[in-house]
Amino acid sequence: MQRAAQRDVRVQTDQRAKRLRRALVCAAAVPAVLITAACSSDSGDSKAKGDEASAQQSAGGSAKPSASASPTVEAAAYKKLPDACAVLTKKTLGDLVPKGSDSAKKGNTDDPSARASCAWSSLDNNGVKGSQFRWLNVSLLRFDSDTARGSGDAQAHTYYTRQLRDAQDVDGAKNAKATPLSGMGAEATTVRYDLKKKEGLFKQQTVVARVENVVVTLDYNGAGLAGEKTPDAGDLTKAAEKALREAVASVSKANGEGSGQSSDSKGSASPSKAASGSASASPSKSASKAPSGGASPSKSSAAKN
Repeated sequence: MQRAAQRDVRVQTDQRAKRLRRALVCAAAVPAVLITAACSSDSGDSKAKGDEASAQQSAGGSAKPSASASPTVEAAAYKKLPDACAVLTKKTLGDLVPKGSDSAKKGNTDDPSARASCAWSSLDNNGVKGSQFRWLNVSLLRFDSDTARGSGDAQAHTYYTRQLRDAQDVDGAKNAKATPLSGMGAEATTVRYDLKKKEGLFKQQTVVARVENVVVTLDYNGAGLAGEKTPDAGDLTKAAEKALREAVASVSKANGEGSGQSSDSKGSASPSKAASGSASASPSKSASKAPSGGASPSKSSAAKN
């Protein structure tokens, strides 16, 4: 009995010892689990913060403007030109070229939407008293906006300035005078001078106007030939400026803008800015046509390539 009791005590003692060891093992394992969980939690937080910082950096980078944006220019206002031989009324032609209102000669052009010109001549023969000669030329040049060359307005302004310079740079010109005009597009100027030829004394008027991206040049000269009286320069100038006003208005009409008087307010700002395309024309000068008697009026600025 005593041995059996001792054996039972040893069994119970061994069982308690095993349970105690298991408890200690479990107790020792709990901090490790907590530490592992804590480390896992810290690692997750760090990763989340890293992902958030990366996202913020990415968002910040995408907000920066692109440096590769293509340059642009303002679209040209006018897309076409009127028929140069139809820009003046019959009444105006009757005043300027009384014996040649039906003598219109259209200039050659490979692109009528970019350049156009027309000329008229009149010779009023008064027999032994001589003759009154008149010559009229209207040319129109339109510029398209281009990213390389600039806006149509700016290109037209450059050409307008060159036309005025050329009109005043004529060999043998006397009494030259340039007068700015208002109410004819963005800018306009009259240049007039006297030019002595063997046929007589010619009174030359060159009136140039820029209406947005179009330049209108009107050359008008008159002379009394073979002893006829020299025409009054003031009268010729008034007639030329009236004709220019009609030509400027015709540009706006051709583009669906009514009478064209509004172009003065639109174009009064200095040229700048300037849609796709290239400059419609390259300006150049050409000499005025001479009358049948061989007189050679001043050089004109009819547009050619």
